Amino acid sequence: MSGVGYVSTVVLLLLIAGTAFTAETVPPLLSPDDLAFLTDMAKATLESSRVAPGAMVGKIGPNTSGGTLIRPGGREDYPAFWIRDYAMSVECGIIPAEEQLHALRYTAAHQVDKETSLPTGSVLPVGSIADHISFGGVPIFFPGILEDSEKQGGPQWGILPSLDDHFYFVRMAALYFKAAGSAEFLKEDINGKPLIDRLEAAYAMPPNDPGTGVVRVEEKNRGVNFGFFDCVTHTGDLFFASVLKYRAATDLAVLFDALGRAEQAKTYRDNAARLRDTLPKRFPADRGILRASTGLSAQPDVWGTAFAVYVGALPPDVEKAACEGLATALKNGTIAWKGGIRHVPTDADFSKKGAWEKALAGKNTYQNGAYWDTPTGWVCFAVAKADPGAAKALAKDLVDELREGDFRKGEEFGSPWECFHPDKNHRQNPIYLASVTAPLDAFQRMEGR
Repeated sequence: MSGVGYVSTVVLLLLIAGTAFTAETVPPLLSPDDLAFLTDMAKATLESSRVAPGAMVGKIGPNTSGGTLIRPGGREDYPAFWIRDYAMSVECGIIPAEEQLHALRYTAAHQVDKETSLPTGSVLPVGSIADHISFGGVPIFFPGILEDSEKQGGPQWGILPSLDDHFYFVRMAALYFKAAGSAEFLKEDINGKPLIDRLEAAYAMPPNDPGTGVVRVEEKNRGVNFGFFDCVTHTGDLFFASVLKYRAATDLAVLFDALGRAEQAKTYRDNAARLRDTLPKRFPADRGILRASTGLSAQPDVWGTAFAVYVGALPPDVEKAACEGLATALKNGTIAWKGGIRHVPTDADFSKKGAWEKALAGKNTYQNGAYWDTPTGWVCFAVAKADPGAAKALAKDLVDELREGDFRKGEEFGSPWECFHPDKNHRQNPIYLASVTAPLDAFQRMEGR
């Protein structure tokens, strides 16, 4: 590999994979048969999610991007290219390098280079990354709109674009570097700017506390904290976005090392270290589970806590307490059902009307109390450090539900669902890619792959 500095190639790739951040060994949780089943389902779900050049999804399209795009799921749901969903699915290693490069270029080509005010009152700062991009090349920076650019944004979705996509853009580049084994693509000119400069502009866009780097917003400049709870209003310091920023900082350090730019690599390593030290102080835990924000909707964040453990974003003592807290909540039945994971423990809901203080969805639906498979692997990884038996049981529940509802059985079946809940048999969006790819990544990691 050309341009690699003092950090070896092997260490660089381990850092990107995430395996270098956690000292303890986490044992495999799935049987070989169950792991093979999950892998096959992930590949089948991915195939259902692919949109070839010139293809349409229902009446939406065609795909004019010049390459295959991967949407969040199958059938006719989510007919566009969503950045975060795609980035989360790359982790498990089943998306070919050529498709990764096309997605990376497509995302970079729609980055904002000049601050733009929208008719809804929202603003697109320099460096903004789209929430999703239509098959026809229309970038949409907010939830709630498919491709009507004039109507995107507004107070209910925030003044700024979704914040997490900026860090997922960096992650896309880091994962492509891992697949390609060369950093030359970072020098590629995209709309007059090298890709590495675009990654830095994206990293810098979300507002932050200048002393610590923690992502911070108020209602006057709010952006979505994390797209998997984009219907929730979070203000103040934002936990999940800050964990994503921590990982993006480590990724950028690796990429700059690969380019031989040691000084910039050190800056990003220092940023990551400062965030890691700050997170537990800024987001005090409730029985081990760190809070989602310091303002509105500051409930304990199960997903964020498990993810922070998964990417090594917490100091050892805080990580240990987090793993024990998640294990206790799992055994108490407050965070999981049929292998899916709730955002907030049932005994920590804000009120009888909702899990979160302020959310658009009704209680026990969607992101306001339903159960999701996307974070199950992270939770299994964390819980296995405290109670391997409980983690193994959760993993088995996940696979059992996927086997029972396997979409390949026919149209009346929909697993992997985006989310579900026992109340009124709530089910939403079948054949959802991240529901199998994100867990697969975690279980592969626990297998040492």
